[in-house]
Amino acid sequence: MFLSLTKKSPFYQLTYEVNGKRTTVSTKTKDPEEAKNFMQNFQIKSNSIKQIKEEPPKDLFTLSKFKGEYLDYIKPTHSINYINHSIIPAFKIFIDIIRDVPLKDISSRQVDKFITSHFSKSKYATALYFRTLKGAFSKAVVWNYIDLNPFKKVKLPKIPKAFPTFITPPEFQLIVNNTKKEVLIDLFTFAFYTGMRLSEITNLKWAAVDLQNKMITVQNTDTFTTKSKKERMIPINEKLFNVLVKHLPKVLNMKKDDLVFTLGSSKLNEDFVSKQFKKAVRKSKLNDKIHFHSLRHSFASNLVQKDVSLYIVKELLGHEDLKTTQIYSHLKSENLHNAVNLL
Repeated sequence: MFLSLTKKSPFYQLTYEVNGKRTTVSTKTKDPEEAKNFMQNFQIKSNSIKQIKEEPPKDLFTLSKFKGEYLDYIKPTHSINYINHSIIPAFKIFIDIIRDVPLKDISSRQVDKFITSHFSKSKYATALYFRTLKGAFSKAVVWNYIDLNPFKKVKLPKIPKAFPTFITPPEFQLIVNNTKKEVLIDLFTFAFYTGMRLSEITNLKWAAVDLQNKMITVQNTDTFTTKSKKERMIPINEKLFNVLVKHLPKVLNMKKDDLVFTLGSSKLNEDFVSKQFKKAVRKSKLNDKIHFHSLRHSFASNLVQKDVSLYIVKELLGHEDLKTTQIYSHLKSENLHNAVNLL
């Protein structure tokens, strides 16, 4: 049993074992002394939790066992959508290709086999699964299950980068017209005018909304962590303000921890939102490449086309590197024409 700090939370995390499986719980404090007291009380009160045992023999610790433990570890801090569409399929395909072998026996050659077996089927999915597994195996190194991460010795083949698909305001209106539920219309509108990720919106609480100063704080909480692990500020324009005010009467007795967008009293399921958005896109007979994340691309694209600086767009999107934001630079067509006219 031990305490640790991670990038995913500002609070100390207590790691302990139950039946040989590592589990983590938040101490909900940044103070090291309070965290130590939490650990001592936890040991006394938790009769069902055994003291730390020796780690399972590396010879017996298989890929599937690690998958189970890693999923338990990551569930509190990552969205169900990410777990179901990235982590679970990544492990499944990897196990199907190299079999359920001991973790210590996995080599960079087997990682190469995984890439070559799946890359021709789907380049982008393979890249996603590769990054997912690379992160998981880095955690296996931290947990002392393996000495080196075999994924770090392998490089993915280069993938051609396509321009992101974005939606124009008239196209967005078509999607809205083909959406029945009011809460979904409001949520789609919110995404279109903030560039926030779906998980950021479904986890947005009223405590992060300042209607008086017209500002939203995309922040880390006990139950949610942003992709970049960093907080950012997004101004509230008139359209967003109207959406938020419309939801206020439903939460007259609201608490700061209440979610902004709910279905009845329940938290919105991200898979449900994504599928409903896709249905509306298809009803509108728009490009089938458009998906919910296209709303984030549209926010950035519309700003760039109105000559907003890429540096400002970078901050609004929460990108760590300007290179990520530069995928939208081609949209400044006037600059491109001016450059060619110099010849």
